[in-house]
Amino acid sequence: QLQLVESGGGLVQPGGSLTLSCAASGFTLDWYAIGWFRQAPGKEREGVSCLSSSGTSSNYSDSVKGRFTISRDTAKNTVYLQMNDLKPEDTAVYYCAAWPLLNRRCVLTSAGYQYWGQGTQVTISS
Repeated sequence: QLQLVESGGGLVQPGGSLTLSCAASGFTLDWYAIGWFRQAPGKEREGVSCLSSSGTSSNYSDSVKGRFTISRDTAKNTVYLQMNDLKPEDTAVYYCAAWPLLNRRCVLTSAGYQYWGQGTQVTISS
């Protein structure tokens, strides 16, 4: 059974850092693009970053470019989102999702992502 489990969320002061993890089971990352999305209360879900199935191509939203970095550890079948210089507007529930998109550049629209984790809360506040 294909499953994604996010972890690493929490409460951080503005300017701080967090690393989110997305542990995949039931499939190998080599066959799926992985995306990170977030949803704040009262707002639409937003694509934050994604990594291609090859692990060689990534994409970031303008709101996080230069502050967030997506990466993966294929041995652990886990994708990470390193978040630096966090701002109050980064507060949201963060989700990872998988798309069976082989060897193509990933995108930050949610339509193609078939499998979703349960989410992890990130709160940026002083």
